[in-house]
Formats: sequence, C-alpha cells, structure tokens
Amino acid sequence: MTTRARGLRLPEDLERQIEREGKERGQSWTSAALDLLSEGIRMRRAPGILFADGPSGRRAVVAGTGLDVWEVIRTWQDGGRRLDETRADYPWLSEAQIRAAIGYYELYPAEVDERVKREREWTAERVRAELPFATPRRDGP
Repeated sequence: MTTRARGLRLPEDLERQIEREGKERGQSWTSAALDLLSEGIRMRRAPGILFADGPSGRRAVVAGTGLDVWEVIRTWQDGGRRLDETRADYPWLSEAQIRAAIGYYELYPAEVDERVKREREWTAERVRAELPFATPRRDGP
C-alpha cells in the first residue's frame, strides 16, 4: 500500500477523541485515525453495516444483529446465493439486513471471502487437534 502525507486540520475535540480511541486500543494516533477513517468510509458505502470488536479483532457486522457479515454471506453462498434461502435460515433478519450484508460483500469481496475461507478451515478434526479443551470428553468429567 502506498502512503502519502497530507495536512489535515482537526478540531481539538476530534483530535482528543482520536487520541482516546488509540489509547484504548493500544494504537498510535495515526493508526487509530486511519482505522476510524476506513471504517467510516465503509459504513457510509454500505449502510446497515457497523464494526465491532471481537476475539478475532474488528469485524463488519449487520447492524442490530450481532451477526458478522461473513456469517450471513457464507449462508447466502451455501444456499445458492438466493435471498429467500438466506431469509429462511435467518428468519429474524429483515430483507434489508440481509441485503446490507450482500451489499458489503459486493464492495469488499476479498475481505469477506478470506474470512469465510478461514472459518471453513475449522473442521471438527482441527478443533479436536488444536483445541482439545473445547471438545467434550467421553470418559466422564
């Protein structure tokens, strides 16, 4: 990625908010500002999508659901990319929420495809091998 220095005049309050965000996340001011700008642009381009913290870092989520975009997209792909199939799998989601996930995917397919690929790699065998504590024991407590 090529970077370029730009001059930017910020209101003091906004500068303090960026600094606070950076401190809370263990980031430099510049890194925090870049993340906030990137997420803001993505949310503006894909209405109905927000960003949330999780065990794997920041991720795109469908607003009001707690569902990651990749989860909805994997279901949509597995169902033949049919909206009605996806709605049947997620009956509590509105059509607008599902379309928001699809819209985000259309804008950022590489990001979502990479996450879907990573999640598909977690087979039952891999979980048993790498996370034995997460597998129920058969020999009792």
